[in-house]
Amino acid sequence: MAEDKMPFFGKIIILVVIVGCLAGGYYFLAGKKSENSTSTPNDNTNSTTSSNSNSWKGNTVEIGIAYGTEKKTWLEWAVQEFAKTPDGEKIKINLIPKGSQEGAQALVAGDKKINVWSPASSLYKETFVLDWQTKYNNNPILKEESLALTPMVFVMWDERYQAFIAKKQNLTFTTIEAALKEKGGWSTIAGKAEWGLFKVGHTHPSKSNSGLMTLVLMGYDYTNKTKDLSLKDILEPKFQDWMLSLEKGVNALTDSTGTMMKEMVLKGPSSYDAVFVYENVAIDQLKNAQGRWGELRVVYPKQNMWSDNPYYIIDASWSSKDQRAAAEIFLNFLLTDSIQKQSLVHGFRPANPNVPIKFPESPFTLYEKYGLKIEPGSTCEPPKNEVINNLLSLWQRSQGTR
Repeated sequence: MAEDKMPFFGKIIILVVIVGCLAGGYYFLAGKKSENSTSTPNDNTNSTTSSNSNSWKGNTVEIGIAYGTEKKTWLEWAVQEFAKTPDGEKIKINLIPKGSQEGAQALVAGDKKINVWSPASSLYKETFVLDWQTKYNNNPILKEESLALTPMVFVMWDERYQAFIAKKQNLTFTTIEAALKEKGGWSTIAGKAEWGLFKVGHTHPSKSNSGLMTLVLMGYDYTNKTKDLSLKDILEPKFQDWMLSLEKGVNALTDSTGTMMKEMVLKGPSSYDAVFVYENVAIDQLKNAQGRWGELRVVYPKQNMWSDNPYYIIDASWSSKDQRAAAEIFLNFLLTDSIQKQSLVHGFRPANPNVPIKFPESPFTLYEKYGLKIEPGSTCEPPKNEVINNLLSLWQRSQGTR
């Protein structure tokens, strides 16, 4: 009698179909559950809106940022990028270019357009805080972070640098002061009468952070210290005579480090043989100099200082709660990896440690032949407020109303 059974192969097919149907039903129900758990009929979140709990949930707000102009190109780009984000649709950033000391003085005077102060460095912070507390009787800084770092450097036309060190061995404030005293100028230094007098430049110390930093580093150079520059040091008559001798030879003072560096590249050695500037400003102009007057040489001083480009959220009576919160959101944006990487394009060293400095496309690799280095030399501590104020007074007396 024949068995009434389905062939084995047919059973396998039926089993596969049943399993497939069960799996399909499971994933369909699971998908619906997931969809219901992540959206509601009242949910108006779109695909471009950040799910970050720190994203802006308030009304439209504007904040003003007084900033050192050495960050101009990077910050203008960052503001444009921020405007493309959901937060940027409601938070408007007004950039207010001001020298570091100019920004501090505007705040103390009560400039209500400023909610954030971002000078080139924290060198002037103590003076600002004391001036603010005298007038407003509170600590002006709610929050502070460094945005980017850059040390100071000498920049010199390479041909003249080679001739200079052949006579003076190295490039320091001490050897510059000696060169400025050479009555025959380049004729005495290198037998190059056609080069004229030795010409050096730095910015105005009362208006520019880099100029003030120059005075501080002169003090550290003369004393061969890296910390604890004191009133006794700068009141020493021999130091005062030395600084006066050096400053007499400084070419016309400008208010902006970037403007001075640009003038050097545009006008060539007729304007400056050497300048003392931020490293990032030098990097921004290295490529421009090559096709005009020859190559530049970057030299790091033995005693150096960091310009840390702080971002201070100000506790001012005219800043609303929303403005303070918005200022912090923009700060967090500036510290993201992608925005910090762009700061490197403009010669800054990113403050975000996740962002590397040395890689094939980095300016520190591309321009290494011009003297750029990762290690900036011995970095000095900012001196006390009283030392800074007396250095400025000493400089102003030596220069009159200049």
